[in-house]
Amino acid sequence: MIVHAASPPRRQAPRLRQWWARAWDRAAEEAAYGEPDLTAGRRHARTGRVGGLRLEPGRVTAAVGTDEALATVVVSVPLLDEADATALVEVVLAEPARATALLAGDLPHDLVEHAEEAGVELLPYGGELVCECTCRHWVDPCEHALAVLVQVGWLLEADPLLLWHLRGLPRARLLARVREARPVLDAAQRSLEGAGEGAGEGSGEEPELDLAVDAAVRAQRFLAWLEEHHDPDDDPPAHLLP
Repeated sequence: MIVHAASPPRRQAPRLRQWWARAWDRAAEEAAYGEPDLTAGRRHARTGRVGGLRLEPGRVTAAVGTDEALATVVVSVPLLDEADATALVEVVLAEPARATALLAGDLPHDLVEHAEEAGVELLPYGGELVCECTCRHWVDPCEHALAVLVQVGWLLEADPLLLWHLRGLPRARLLARVREARPVLDAAQRSLEGAGEGAGEGSGEEPELDLAVDAAVRAQRFLAWLEEHHDPDDDPPAHLLP
C-alpha cells in the first residue's frame, strides 16, 4: 500500500502535461454523470478537501470533507490477471528504451499501444472505475469520488508506476517478474557478446549485435533500479524469487 499525504489548497489545479495523466483525467470525465458533478469534484480536489490517498492494487481510498459532512470514498480499479501481467512485462522488456523510460519516470506511448495489441489495457476507461461513497448520493460517481479521481491523476503525473501499482503490478511484484526473466537475459547477453567477438569486420552485423547487447544491459539496469527502489515493507512472495 502507498499512502500520499493530503494535497494542500491551491488557487489553480496543476496542469497535466503527461499524456497518461491526461488519459486518466479523461476517464474521470467519462465516468462523471454530468458537468456539475465534475466541476464540484475538481473544486473539492483543488481546495484541499481530499484527505490522504491510500493506493493499493485494485483500490484507492480517501476521505473527502465538505461543508455538509465527511465522506469516505473507495475507487475500485480492475486488476490485471496473471496472463495480462506477464504479457505486459514482456512488452516492457522487448525494447531497451522502454525500461530506460520507466527508469526516468516516463510511460512510453508505444509501450501502451503494443500492450493493447497484445490484448492488455493498462489505462482504465471511465466505465471501469467503480466508486463507492458514504454520502449515499444517487449519482455514481458522486462529486466526492470525482475529487479523488482527479487527485489520482495529479499523482500519476509525477509517477506513472502508480498506475501499474493500481493495476496489480506494484514495484515488488514487477521486481519479481523481472527477476524471473534475469536468467534468460544473462544467457542472451553472453550469447550475443560471444557472437560479437566472432563477427568479422565489415560483416554488417556489429550494429545489430551492439543494439542487442545494449538491450540486455539496459534490462539489467532496470532490474537493479527496481531492487534499489522497491518498498522494503512490500517484498514479493518467496516463491516468486529466483
